Amino acid sequence: MIVVTGGAGFIGSNLLAELEGRGELVVVDRMGSDERWRNVAKRELADVIRPEEVFDFLHDRGGDIEAVFHMGAISATTERDVDLIVEQNIRLTLDLFRWCAQEKVRLIYASSAATYGDGSGGFEDDDSIDALAQLRPMNAYGWSKHVVDRRIARVLREGGSHPPQVVGLKFFNVYGPNEYHKGSMRSVVHQVHPLAAAGESARLFESHHPDYEHGGQLRDFVYVKDVCAVMAWLYDHPEVQGLYNLGTGQARSFADLARAVYQALGKDPLIEYVPMPEELRGRYQYFTEARMEKLVAAGWTQGFTSLEDGVRDYVQAYLEQEDPYR
Repeated sequence: MIVVTGGAGFIGSNLLAELEGRGELVVVDRMGSDERWRNVAKRELADVIRPEEVFDFLHDRGGDIEAVFHMGAISATTERDVDLIVEQNIRLTLDLFRWCAQEKVRLIYASSAATYGDGSGGFEDDDSIDALAQLRPMNAYGWSKHVVDRRIARVLREGGSHPPQVVGLKFFNVYGPNEYHKGSMRSVVHQVHPLAAAGESARLFESHHPDYEHGGQLRDFVYVKDVCAVMAWLYDHPEVQGLYNLGTGQARSFADLARAVYQALGKDPLIEYVPMPEELRGRYQYFTEARMEKLVAAGWTQGFTSLEDGVRDYVQAYLEQEDPYR
């Protein structure tokens, strides 16, 4: 049995699709009143558990569970309720870590590239105590993920009780199907698509940095199918441990991303640039790029989908279809 927290969410639901056939799948999530249930409607599920009942379920079925993929979290970088972030991002993750250690269940959990802060210290996934201590996240979300990374690293370094496999993944800018419920946190691909399809102009932020042209702000955009392929590979390789970046290793511009959407629709790109809100300018990241050598050294050999190919698949196989769900 494999438990996926946040299993009805964006990455979690794609992970369910990737893990089919490897074991019974259990979703831990809240469905709410939106269309999120459609993210998992095509999957065969052993159970669906509300987050507040997860430890009752784990205690009852502990002997049946081989692995927990912990994707559930408050993922909005703009969330202001820090007590809620502590409860759901820090406390829940550390409690799952301790339970998995006690029951000898493998744990693969979601960290974030937000732990790197403004990126001035680079993007190397060094999980040594000293290296982690140098990172300065810029928001409460990134801080919450960093607290967990540091605590787990400390336990592992000092030989404390831990799961037989524990892997943290620092996700970079993930895009792809099943993100439709995420509102303002949807990828730029999803936000540009309806404009491009209607023959209208996409709107991107102007640059307020002398080293970057408008639309030239750079991100490591990674297709969700690649992200989930890595996690399935980790499930198949329980000897792999530690904290890893999960991007492509190649930064691309927002303008490149928008152009790829138009190209996937067979249209000429139309882009206009709008001023960045004042409140974002002082804490805006202009560059992220994952260092991927560590994951490759651990044995990952499959590479990653190019931006153009990933956007084309997302647009043509999902966004342009009557049923856009994976």
